[in-house]
Amino acid sequence: VQLQASGGGLVQAGGSLRLSCAASGRTFTMGWFRQAPGKEREFVAGISWSGGSTHYADPVKGRFTISRDNAKNTVYLQMNSLKPEDTAVYYCAADIRTSFTTAQTMGRIKEYDYWGQGTKVTVSS
Repeated sequence: VQLQASGGGLVQAGGSLRLSCAASGRTFTMGWFRQAPGKEREFVAGISWSGGSTHYADPVKGRFTISRDNAKNTVYLQMNSLKPEDTAVYYCAADIRTSFTTAQTMGRIKEYDYWGQGTKVTVSS
């Protein structure tokens, strides 16, 4: 499975961006992670195969929304009210082994089998 992320860019604080991640094949749980310069990669949001279960990291709750369109094998991350601290390279990830997922497993890097190349988001103050 190949993942192609897109939609990053430069935006002012308070603005919005929508990231997309297109998968070349079927996936189960999908997640978005981010990595800021000098920091470790961190979980942002995850969504189950059906879309019925989502989970967010505390810093983005209420501002970001993850969704998916299985007919297009695509997952989205709508980011609103962006802050300078959201600046990072955003990566999408896919679990292709099992549809079983919990809030805990969604947040674990090791749960994902494939990763996209990353798309850079820069939020200016």
